[in-house]
This record gives sequence, structure tokens and C-alpha cells, in this order.
Amino acid sequence: MSHIISIVNQKGGVGKTTTAINLAAYLASLGKFVLLVDMDPQANATSGLGIDYNNLERGIYEALIGSYSLKDIVLNTKISGYKIAPATVNLAGANVELVNIENRETKLEQALLSVRNDYDYIIIDCPPSLGLLTLNSLVAAEKLLIPVQAEYYALEGLGQLVKTINLIQAHIKPELEILGAVLTMYDKRTKLSDEILQQLYQYFPDRIFRSVIPRNVRLTESPSYGKTILEYDPKSKGAKAYERLAREIIDLTNFNFNTY
Repeated sequence: MSHIISIVNQKGGVGKTTTAINLAAYLASLGKFVLLVDMDPQANATSGLGIDYNNLERGIYEALIGSYSLKDIVLNTKISGYKIAPATVNLAGANVELVNIENRETKLEQALLSVRNDYDYIIIDCPPSLGLLTLNSLVAAEKLLIPVQAEYYALEGLGQLVKTINLIQAHIKPELEILGAVLTMYDKRTKLSDEILQQLYQYFPDRIFRSVIPRNVRLTESPSYGKTILEYDPKSKGAKAYERLAREIIDLTNFNFNTY
């Protein structure tokens, strides 16, 4: 059975998709079989891997509504062991179209049942909201990874996210756990980045990853070439940070991370 990790933060621009595509790439490079699920209607994870979502006939939306099995929509990437369940333009209407469907919050969880034995890790890239697609992503997951940007408004809305997670644990999925928070776009030259890190401990004591993702031009460039940082510039600081994060996550998921 695979480890299912949703990468979530309702605030946009915090590095969710960058973390999703690059963490998945490094997990695959370390010998794991990985599926990335693009649950964001903007389809940035899909395009960031060099896939033109406008020309796809089916994607994760069709798997959610049951038109196709999730196995039938999965695509290969350029990295061995790394596949993606892409988003298409159809996903944009899902928040509205799924509202009146029975058990609407479990559609992704049900869709993933057909592939759970095929991968070591399933990474879910959530949209920047707390809508129905994000709810599906949280319910489908076992563990949550929360990227937090090292900026002034980084913690804005984090309390609401934690409250939503607590509600899901109380009423839908008690086994859902926060794997940890990872600081992104970190600039060691600024005092603010250190202040954000210290404030983060108030929300997630003992749940902050040692790996810190730096502000790095190569990371921002790589999606425009349809490449992960592993392919684009594996020697860059951003690449090395995501490799460390992947190794840290492997260690945590191989053991009981409550002792972390």
C-alpha cells in the first residue's frame, strides 16, 4: 500500500506545486514508484512536467466522476518510476458539479483505490483554496505536507487550515495526520525568514522539516521548460534541498513519525 501525501495550503504562491513536482521527482530518483495527482484546476503540475493539458482528452476530473478508472488517465513522465494523473480544463467546474453527488468528499479516495498497490508514494497537489477539491484531497490522504512561504503574510490563514484538518479528523478521517510543515522561498540573509520559522513552531511543534527550500531562480525557471529541477539543474541549491526533503520524508514514512 502506498503512502498518500497531500501537499496543502489554501494560500497561493507558497510553493505547493513546486514542492509537489520536485519532491515526487526525487522520490522516484531514490528508487520509489511515485504518482503525482494534479488536483488544481490551474493544472500547473501537469504543465510543469511538460504536458499540454489543453490537448488531453481525459484527466483526474474524469476519474473523479467515474467516467474512467484512474489507471486509464495516468501518464508517464520523463523520469523513470514517476507518473502523473493530470488535470485538464474540465477540472475547473468540479467544485460546482460535484456538490450534489453523494459522498462527494470521498471521490478521490475511491478513485485511488485502483492504484494504491502500484506506487510507493502518491503525492497530491492541492488547489489554493479550501473548496471541494481540497476537501477530497485531504480525505484521500493519510498524511499532509504543508509548505509555508518565508514571507510576511505566510501564516495568514494557517489557523483556518488547521481548523479544517481538525474537523476532518473529528468527523471523516480520524487517522489523517500532519506529516509536517516545510519552509519555502527561504532567504537566510533576511531576518524575516528566521522570524517566520520561529512562528511556525507555534502551529506545528515537532513537525517542522529540517530541510528548508531556498529562494532559487533555477526552481522558478524549470517549469517553463516543462522540467523538474532534477532534470533542469540537479546541482542547484533548490535541487539539493528537494533531494534532502525526499530523503527526510522516506525516513519519516518508514518509521513512526510521532517519534520524530
